[in-house]
Amino acid sequence: MEEKEARWCHDIGREQAANKPLLKTVFQVMMRLFSPRKTTLLFVVRDKTKTPLEYLEPILSEDIQKIWNAVSKPESHKDTPLSEFFNVEVTALSSFEEKEDLFKEQVAQLRQRFFNSISPGGLAGDRQGVVPAAGFSFSAQQIWRVIKENKDLDLPAHKVMVATVRCEEIANEKLHHLSSNEDWLALEEAVQCGPVSGFGRRLSSILETYFSGYDIETFYFDHGVRNAKRKQLESKALDFVHPAYLNLLGHFRFKALEDFKSRLEQMLNIGEGFAASICTSTESCMLEFDQGCADAAIKQANWDASKVKEKLFRDINAHALSVQDAKLSELMVSYEKQLGQSLSEPVESLFDNAGRDTWASIRKLLTRETGIAVSEFSAAISSFELDQSTVEKMLQDLKDYARNVVEKKAREEAGKVLIRMKDRFSAVFSHDNDSMPRVWTGKEDIKTITKGARTASLSLLSVMVAIRLDGKPDEIENILFSSLMEGTVTAVSSVDRSITTSDPLASSSWEEVMVSPKSILITPVQCKSLWRQFKAETEYTVTQAISAQEAYKQSNNWLPPPWAIVAMVVLGFNEFMLLLRNPLYLMGLFVVYLLSKVMWVQMDIPGQFQHGTLAGLISISSRFLPTIMNLLRRLAEEAQGHQTDEPPRQQCSLVFQSLKNQSHPNPTNSIPESSVASNISTSDVGIEYSSPNVTRGSTKIPEAELS
Repeated sequence: MEEKEARWCHDIGREQAANKPLLKTVFQVMMRLFSPRKTTLLFVVRDKTKTPLEYLEPILSEDIQKIWNAVSKPESHKDTPLSEFFNVEVTALSSFEEKEDLFKEQVAQLRQRFFNSISPGGLAGDRQGVVPAAGFSFSAQQIWRVIKENKDLDLPAHKVMVATVRCEEIANEKLHHLSSNEDWLALEEAVQCGPVSGFGRRLSSILETYFSGYDIETFYFDHGVRNAKRKQLESKALDFVHPAYLNLLGHFRFKALEDFKSRLEQMLNIGEGFAASICTSTESCMLEFDQGCADAAIKQANWDASKVKEKLFRDINAHALSVQDAKLSELMVSYEKQLGQSLSEPVESLFDNAGRDTWASIRKLLTRETGIAVSEFSAAISSFELDQSTVEKMLQDLKDYARNVVEKKAREEAGKVLIRMKDRFSAVFSHDNDSMPRVWTGKEDIKTITKGARTASLSLLSVMVAIRLDGKPDEIENILFSSLMEGTVTAVSSVDRSITTSDPLASSSWEEVMVSPKSILITPVQCKSLWRQFKAETEYTVTQAISAQEAYKQSNNWLPPPWAIVAMVVLGFNEFMLLLRNPLYLMGLFVVYLLSKVMWVQMDIPGQFQHGTLAGLISISSRFLPTIMNLLRRLAEEAQGHQTDEPPRQQCSLVFQSLKNQSHPNPTNSIPESSVASNISTSDVGIEYSSPNVTRGSTKIPEAELS
């Protein structure tokens, strides 16, 4: 017995086109109605491709074996293998249209195999069940009776098989034409570049053309098969065009997102509230996207664009959050900068004039500026409609920043405390209560002034020791004054380096006065060291003041002691009376006085003794004779311009006039003897005294006075 089945090469592996249901039925009936006998199953593959037959034959054998394993078997044949019933053979025929001659040759060879099927080894297979020719009529009647009585042998109608093959061929043809349709290709290319208006209408028209063409061509085939194949065609066609639809939705999403960004920026630039701008822009862009989706929809399918819409919504929210964070960050930076400017310089100024109320003033300044900034910042972020916890956190961050600005400035100023202490000491020590520079005349109490200056410097140090923004009272100032001003700060000797508890500054913290470690700027030990260094560096200023005071006393104390003056009056009484009785002596003494006064002015006797007695004597002795010679030379030169019989009275008048002009030197100039070299020059209009290093003015005597 033999059975032949023809298959197209491209149908191998398919369910219906490969006739798998028919083979399943054959297997079931053969096992139930007939005893095991060899039957040949010959599979003829049509339109063989380049795939070798050796690769196709295992695929067919595997499919047949799967069908055999899947059919229900009676108990008697439950474990019977496929080879007990069937011999499976596979042959192939080339394409008639492409290789007609080869196809006819292969068909002739196959025909010969059928002609010789009953020969040994032929297609007829097992000859044990062969019925003799005389009994063929009865055998055929029995077979027909069995077929009529068994519904399992009621094979599908021929028109169903034809409808299945033809409807699938038509569907494949329509799908192939769709893929090469010019309108579709143009539409697909346009979608690649950007949004396309009327996409759904145009695509629906293209699909409807091919679907209606399929309906027309398959109208006379079986209704069930036709509808089933049409659904398959619709599914494949929709799967084919669906990527273009998704691509178009991607363009709509991108455009809506860009429109949202630009619209939001425009609304913010014109001063609209942030939350209101987000809401308005989002609604507008989502509406635009929905309209685009409606335009892209086709009537042949109900495609869902919700996933793309959700992604657009997530993108909008992400961009809105990023813009919100940027705007809030910008506002925060702006108000932090404002706080920095409004706090840094005023705090530094307060530290420059540090006193008992410095930290109270700083706290007041911090509270005022922070309140202003917080109020303005709250009004600025109200349009963002943030939740209360976020607003409170941002306001607290702004307050913390303001406090950090003050603390940072305090730490910077604490690093310069020694310089500020010396500046404070110098300002108090070198200026009086009216802020005028002190002149050390010998009447000042340098000890009291020094103590006051050190007290002011120590007050500044006590201010800079710790940060006092909490307003808690402490005893730091009292401890510093009691330890540094009233006590004695000395270096620890090499013999005894132990730190006793009696010294409150022998510690690295201010725990005794309840100061938090994070608020400490200068530790007690550092205060002690700073004070020691401060005293050492300001000691020179005090010493200079004492020296200046002593020098002033010496330079202004030319009179002899009182007892010497009394002795001179008593012992010189007779000589005084002698001068009164003889006027010539008095006149001569007066002339000597005038000459001495001139010499006093010319040689700057007080200025010479300001640098010491020995230096003054040496300078005077070296300049005495040149000064006398210059004075005589000047008098002689002046006398040459007048009559030789000029009365002596006029000469004395000339000397007196010169003495008058030189009797008021600049008392503030102190000229060393090495830098003074006076000279006298004459001119036609008068006499001029000059010094190369000291400007003492010039006196001009008209000729009328000299005459």
